Amino acid sequence: MLIDLIKCHGSGNDFLLIDEVDRDYNFTESDRANIAKSLCDRTGSLGADGILYILKSGKADGRMRVFNADGSEASMCGNGLRCAGRYVCEKLGIEEAVIETMKADLQVRKQNDIYPGIPTYKVEISPVSFRLEDVPLNLDQEKLINEKIPALSDDLLFTAVAVPNPHLVAIVDSDVLASDLQKELSEGINRPNPFFPDGVNVSFIKILDKGKIYVRTFERGVGFTNACGTAMSASSLVTCLTGENKGEEATEVYNPGGMVKCVVHNHDGRYTIDLIGNATYLYAARVKTDISPGSGLFEVLEKDQYEEQEKYEQLQKQAQKVVEDALKR
Repeated sequence: MLIDLIKCHGSGNDFLLIDEVDRDYNFTESDRANIAKSLCDRTGSLGADGILYILKSGKADGRMRVFNADGSEASMCGNGLRCAGRYVCEKLGIEEAVIETMKADLQVRKQNDIYPGIPTYKVEISPVSFRLEDVPLNLDQEKLINEKIPALSDDLLFTAVAVPNPHLVAIVDSDVLASDLQKELSEGINRPNPFFPDGVNVSFIKILDKGKIYVRTFERGVGFTNACGTAMSASSLVTCLTGENKGEEATEVYNPGGMVKCVVHNHDGRYTIDLIGNATYLYAARVKTDISPGSGLFEVLEKDQYEEQEKYEQLQKQAQKVVEDALKR
C-alpha cells in the first residue's frame, strides 16, 4: 500500500500525519495500530512518537485520532492537535477550526508567531477533571490535589488530573529532577499495578521563575518525550492551584523540546487551558508499506523537506539556555 504523510512536531513531540480524507485508505482499527507500530519505530527511517490520522467529521471541520508508537490510541494530544489544526486550517483556507477528538470538539486558532518564522497555533485543552474515577486512579478518595501517595513516595506531593488524558504531576527540586526517581516511578505505574489500571502520564515540574516552569514527562505508551501538550497544560494548571502561577496569565512552559505558553481559565470551577506553540512541518513523504500484522516492512519512496526546522532550532536553543541558567541557581 502507498501512504502519503507529513512528518511534523509540536515542541519536539513528533508525529506522522496521515490524511484519510483526501485518500480513502479504508484502514481498519488494527491497520491503524499496525501502521503506528511499524512507521513510528525509531530504528526505522521515519520514527515518531505517534501518528495523527485526519478524518472527516460530521460535526466539526475535521477529526483527529492519535495512535501512540506502541499502537495504543490516546484520547487527546495537545501537541498533535496543533499540527492537526494547522493542517486542517491550511487545507480549508481558514485561520480557526474546530477539531473533533475522542472526548471533545476543540478549537484551534492561528496565532502570532511564538518566535519569528515559526507557525504558531492555540488549541483548547478540555475537558478537565480532578475526579479520580476519570483518571482512573484507585484510591479511597474523590480527588488528589497536592497530596502524598505513600506507596509511591514518602516526599512528593502529587496531583492527579484528566485533561482528558490521565496525568500524575509533582513539583520537584533540581536534585529530584536529576535522579532516576521519575523513570522508576513511571515505569512501575505503567505496568500492572494497583493504582493506575490504564497507566498514566507522569510529569515532574521545576519552578524556574514567576510565570516560567520546566516540565519533563514520561508518556504512557511512549516513554520520555521531548514534550507532551496535555502534560504541559496539566502542569500549568497545577502551578496555578498551588499559587506558583496565576490563572488568566500566560505561563511559559519549557521542556526538552522547546517552549510553549499556557493560559489557565477558571469558569466557575470548570477549567480550560489554552496551549500555544509551534506546529512545524519537517517533510512530506510517500511510503510503500505492508500493513499486515507483524510485518513492519516499509520503504520510503519520496521525501520532500520543508524549511521550517531551522527557525525552530533557534527557539529550542534559546529555551535550553533559559532552563540551564535556571537550574544552576
